[in-house]
Amino acid sequence: MKLKVGVAFGGQSVEHEISILSAMQVMHALDDEKYEIVPMYFSKEKNLFCDDSLRDLNTFKNLDVLEKKFLGYHLMRDQQHFYLEPNTRRLFSKRREIDIVIPVMHGTGGEDGVLQGYLEMIGIPYCGCRVLGAAVGQDKVMMKEILQNRGLPVVEWMYVTCYDELDDRFLEKVNTLGYPLIVKPSGLGSSIAIQKVMDEDELRHALSEAFRYDEKVILERAVQNLKEINASVMGDLSSSEVSVLEEVVKADDILSYHDKYEGAKTKGMAGAAREIPARISVEQTIQIEELAKKTFRELHAKGIARIDFMMDEDTQTIYVNEINTIPGSLSFYLWEPKQLSFTKLLDELIDLGLRNYRRQQQRITSYSTNILQTFDPKNGNKLK
Repeated sequence: MKLKVGVAFGGQSVEHEISILSAMQVMHALDDEKYEIVPMYFSKEKNLFCDDSLRDLNTFKNLDVLEKKFLGYHLMRDQQHFYLEPNTRRLFSKRREIDIVIPVMHGTGGEDGVLQGYLEMIGIPYCGCRVLGAAVGQDKVMMKEILQNRGLPVVEWMYVTCYDELDDRFLEKVNTLGYPLIVKPSGLGSSIAIQKVMDEDELRHALSEAFRYDEKVILERAVQNLKEINASVMGDLSSSEVSVLEEVVKADDILSYHDKYEGAKTKGMAGAAREIPARISVEQTIQIEELAKKTFRELHAKGIARIDFMMDEDTQTIYVNEINTIPGSLSFYLWEPKQLSFTKLLDELIDLGLRNYRRQQQRITSYSTNILQTFDPKNGNKLK
């Protein structure tokens, strides 16, 4: 009997379309002989749809039409089985059973732990990070606080919220970092609303733009002679493995949304310009591999993640930039040089998800007692 694999994608996120592209790649690479593939598309209006035609990219050419065309679904549990249940009954409509979910939802509502929390409340097995690892990985402020606290190298940085005063004290801290600065929303990806600023006027404009997307914004000292190196890591807290390293080749100071996706047509990050393996020394490769494993572990990541590094070519200093817990294309292209195809990579990801689910099921999550039997609020019982 085939394992029923739900592929969750879309969502109310600025990375909605990128999520669709990644999901198309995942559903194409999954082995049809081993799995029954169940598309789980979350629209921008937060509706859940399930139809086999959602495996075809052409279905998404007009999202407004799609919203009206398909029947909505919701997730439910019945005994020890999990289903996508139609919201309303129609002729030929039926529930779809799922055994495990692969989240391919980039950004808000999917990569940030929200979807994972929903799946855990129902009890559905899923791949990748659990709630904590996903949330920390998406919130760059919390991520950098943890990395810095655990002794991992990060570039000098600070953050500001939309509720803070941009007064002289704030500007004094900014000047301590020094221009140029990189300004980016704390919880977004895909280079959206990221700007390099050279002075106070540009900073105020960049902050105004970034606050349209997030209430927290990070300011980082810009690495002038920059080389960007990425590594994919697969595993969990027990063990992990690092892929081949890539060097990102960009047209501008910041790899833009256009560089990543629009210029790569439908290939997503897999189609962006890159050098694989990265053009760095053996010693630097080993150093980044070790930093990648430590970052993965300290941020409680699971499944497959991509960890991005910055190298100052003037000083040869290496910094951890950020983790992507649901990376574009699931970074499959970084594993192919290790003779691990996308199909086999997904097999590994599913096996990891099932193993972690079984481990979690063995842990105690409640006590077999009922204090309600002896609790009487009329007698003044107090809860501690």
